[in-house]
Amino acid sequence: MDAYADPLAHFAAWLAEAEKSEPSDPNAMALATADTGGLPNVRMVLLKGYDAQGFVFYTNFESRKGGELLANPQAAAVFHWKSLRRQVRIRGAVSVVSDAEADAYFASRPRDSRIGAWASQQSRPVEGRFALEAAVAKYAAKYAIGEVPRPPYWSGFRIAPASIEFWADRPFRLHDRLVYSRSQNAEGDAGWTTERLFP
Repeated sequence: MDAYADPLAHFAAWLAEAEKSEPSDPNAMALATADTGGLPNVRMVLLKGYDAQGFVFYTNFESRKGGELLANPQAAAVFHWKSLRRQVRIRGAVSVVSDAEADAYFASRPRDSRIGAWASQQSRPVEGRFALEAAVAKYAAKYAIGEVPRPPYWSGFRIAPASIEFWADRPFRLHDRLVYSRSQNAEGDAGWTTERLFP
């Protein structure tokens, strides 16, 4: 595995390959957070954008992951592309995206998904499927005409990676592991250093 000057270029190349070979959701990543007692939680979410600032996904702030990230703004994530026998691991600090970013992404979602964001009290107990369907019907009627606004409790998070590890399968479990880590130079600018790890 060759190192790139920029890990985002490396990620872009691997994601492009995954988009051709993965049967569904090549942008799916396992997101790990921790509760106030330090106990981890992990679940699958969808990456909705990435750039030099970090990796972005969206959620309900009142969900378990939303609450944990607001209380402890650090996370880890992993992409696993089984068809390519590759993984990418990300760790870093988390921040909330701007309202403009959240509004733009929310407006791009299918209308039924926007209604669902209003109807679902994510991660909280529900009496049954009927209660969810009734909530969907309520908000579908409320927003029957015009645009569906973004709920105030729904937005996105950005993971600013402190490290990104690229893992590629090799025979006899002699895998390739390449880690990019943020470093500070004399001027205080963050750059990337690379190192290879034993499998």
